[in-house]
Amino acid sequence: MLTTKSGNPAAVIEIGSTGIRLLVAECSAQDIRILDQSGKAVALGRDVFTSRSVSRESFLECLSVLQGFREQLKAWGIGNDSIHVIATSAVRAARNRDIITDRLYHETGLPVTIIEGIEENRLMYLAVRFAIKREIPRFWRAATMILDVGGGSTEIMFLRRGKMAASHSLRLGTILVDEKNRRGASPLSMERYLNENVRNTLDFLNDEMALSHISILAATGSDARHASEQIGRSLNEHCRIIGREDFLAFVKKIENDTVEDCVRKFNIPYADAEGFVPGMLLYRSFLERIAAEEIVVPAISIREGYLIDLAKGVDHELQNDFAAQITASAINLGKRYLFDEEHSRHVTMLALTLFDALLREHGMESRERTLLEIAALLHDIGMFIRSAGHQKHGQYIVSHSEIFGLRQEDLDIIGNVIRYHRDEPPSRQDIEYIALQRDEQIMVLKLAGILRVADALDRGHSHRIKKIAVEKKHETLILRTGDSFDLSLEQIGLGEKAGLFEDVFGYKVILQ
Repeated sequence: MLTTKSGNPAAVIEIGSTGIRLLVAECSAQDIRILDQSGKAVALGRDVFTSRSVSRESFLECLSVLQGFREQLKAWGIGNDSIHVIATSAVRAARNRDIITDRLYHETGLPVTIIEGIEENRLMYLAVRFAIKREIPRFWRAATMILDVGGGSTEIMFLRRGKMAASHSLRLGTILVDEKNRRGASPLSMERYLNENVRNTLDFLNDEMALSHISILAATGSDARHASEQIGRSLNEHCRIIGREDFLAFVKKIENDTVEDCVRKFNIPYADAEGFVPGMLLYRSFLERIAAEEIVVPAISIREGYLIDLAKGVDHELQNDFAAQITASAINLGKRYLFDEEHSRHVTMLALTLFDALLREHGMESRERTLLEIAALLHDIGMFIRSAGHQKHGQYIVSHSEIFGLRQEDLDIIGNVIRYHRDEPPSRQDIEYIALQRDEQIMVLKLAGILRVADALDRGHSHRIKKIAVEKKHETLILRTGDSFDLSLEQIGLGEKAGLFEDVFGYKVILQ
């Protein structure tokens, strides 16, 4: 992970759906001191969510803004190494995203990092947690929903006792709602449209956390911040609170306001005013379906979340917390598809034991260990569809699902590891495999080889082998169980599945 020296100013430029925003701040793990902020309206989202591409005109606007911000940052003495350019849903969804980010880099010298939806969730979680601190004790012991309504998507996170329990990205944002409104949708049909989308999403997520138990709604995004300035009360310098009934009354009062009304009444920029009423309607649709009596509105954004992440550096407590949330999200996905949790956890324990014993041989680190853990937990998830070929079904499910904290690239690697945890090894005809980078293909071979051995050790799903000791002797890997029972079933399993491991690592595997 990138790090920045605590106290040194750094800049984050966010290329969003409705504009490009700059934040300059000194940030430590304990606090943020904002030095400068700027923003320019650019209608990238309007382009992408209607034509699926960034137009030439919008690109040139974007380029001009970035060049202007870079000149502004020279006055702060901030060089390119401390300028972080991130892009969210609009660029992420654009068909010409790679061309756009490449041209921006060559014109400005600033690489653009596209933040995937799940990574956006993680950064918003960091920002919310930072803003609330310990000033709302219920946040750390109750059920909470974090809701980030943007121009092109709505990010939803469920927390249980302050820990991430589930996340979901809904392709519904203020620009999409506003476009439907511009096409002449009546207020009644608009409300039905929103309610249907929200209801379907929450019905899907209700299995992971009962909506009736959610007592806090944390609303992020510029629309929520503008509302909190009108009807909220201050919690601390980074956070405001709105009562449930106050919020519902406010939305009722403004739901038929025009963009011009919002600019005049609330003194907000026109670009923000365009999505203000749609944003309020979306927040209301969610609030009406949960039990929260108050809305917590952090006064900070994904930009602050990004800086917090940089400033923390190697924060082992946060890393462990985050890893646990990834695991919890994967287990929730497995439960949704009725996986054999006991077998999956047992195979995971064996796989991680092998991984840790072979550090010198495989040369992989903590990220790869996490990917192996998730692949092991979900290796049989395809059984939900069909036993025959379940490894292929499992690959499809994982590659098209969301797991908190993992990017699409991670899910694609995990899907490939699941695909090759049994049957034939990869071939040059396997599209999903050859689409990976060369180093990712090698990673898949290593992780799949380890997973095959671990799965073979619990072939009968009986969990008889409670632990293994790994001994390396010349070209042989000896797995000692310390048990006296008959190991013939597991030895047969190893004979069937250890071939890939032996080819990749050069060890003959023996179980004793």
